[in-house]
Amino acid sequence: MFAFLQVYSIQAVLPVMMVDFSATEVQAGMIVGATVLAIAIMSPFLGMLSDAVGRKSFIVGALLFLAIPTALIAQSSSIEWVGIWRFMQGLSVPGITVVTIAYIGEEFEGRAMTDLMSFYVSGSVLGGFMGRFLMGHLHELIGWRDGYYVMTAMTLLGAIWVGNMLPSSRHFEANPNFRSAIQTLGEHVTNRYVVTACLLGACVLFSLVGCFTFINLHLADKPYELGTGALANIFAVYLLGVIITPLSTTLLRRFGSARTVRVAIIISMIGVLLTLVTPLWGVIIGLAVMSSGVFITQSATISYIAVNVKKGRSLASGLYYMGYYTGGTLGGWLGGIAYARGQWSLTVWLLLFVQVLALLIASFGMIKTTRRAT
Repeated sequence: MFAFLQVYSIQAVLPVMMVDFSATEVQAGMIVGATVLAIAIMSPFLGMLSDAVGRKSFIVGALLFLAIPTALIAQSSSIEWVGIWRFMQGLSVPGITVVTIAYIGEEFEGRAMTDLMSFYVSGSVLGGFMGRFLMGHLHELIGWRDGYYVMTAMTLLGAIWVGNMLPSSRHFEANPNFRSAIQTLGEHVTNRYVVTACLLGACVLFSLVGCFTFINLHLADKPYELGTGALANIFAVYLLGVIITPLSTTLLRRFGSARTVRVAIIISMIGVLLTLVTPLWGVIIGLAVMSSGVFITQSATISYIAVNVKKGRSLASGLYYMGYYTGGTLGGWLGGIAYARGQWSLTVWLLLFVQVLALLIASFGMIKTTRRAT
């Protein structure tokens, strides 16, 4: 939750920042994508480093580092400086997310691991909502610059919380051998489980970033003309993911990852289409349906890796997040181009195209595995 508190918080104040810095739609998309790009770059390397160093200390250190660029965003004098500090935020996020997934995979197994992966996704969903919701309302109360100082304080509190509450690893075995890590990397990039999950993850975050970044510009424009507080409230649809994601474990156990992912993608496509309707309530329903499908897909894909990859779990998670956040970077960039040229309607067709790709990947790439009784 504390990691994802910062990743997308900027989306709620994006229309205001565009005015303050005279930024274009493409620049707005790129400052959202800057954090995502850094996460994509760093995920495999921090995974390898964590395999050698450990889990808990890495997670706490990454949270402490995350607070620094978060505070510096408040002092930005241009859109370019915002982008630099957003990129710096992304350098630390994999130290929390990737390492936590590896921690769960090592400390738990069977049904407990599947359940905890779904709770992990719920935490990330809650963090994504809280970041957008708090920043939107903080801007209305004290302005976005002071709002980022509040977010910095929350991140530091998160580091203290995790340091005190997260149990130390019991089953971690250090692997400081760099040559062994490179060999494992070579095995992973030819592993069908890992490659399929990476491609699916790229499509998932492309859709999420493209949708929730540019729907803000759409709803801030006529005929809706929503302010930052109202836009922040729209993100309450994210809370559905906190409820739905743990329930998705029932679907996974009954139908398996491949079938669950296909159904979830179709649900997400229906949601994207619903955002084309004019009434605001219809757009909100569309966002709720779309995000629910995305969260189920993400939970199923992460579980797919955790269950099927036994060696170099942290590195496998890192590669997944590299693909996942590369998709998010492209979603911010290509979504900005689509919105600048054809407003929200063209952005929707771009999102649908990517979701069709995801459906094809899930249909032909995912291996149907036997479900374990544990």
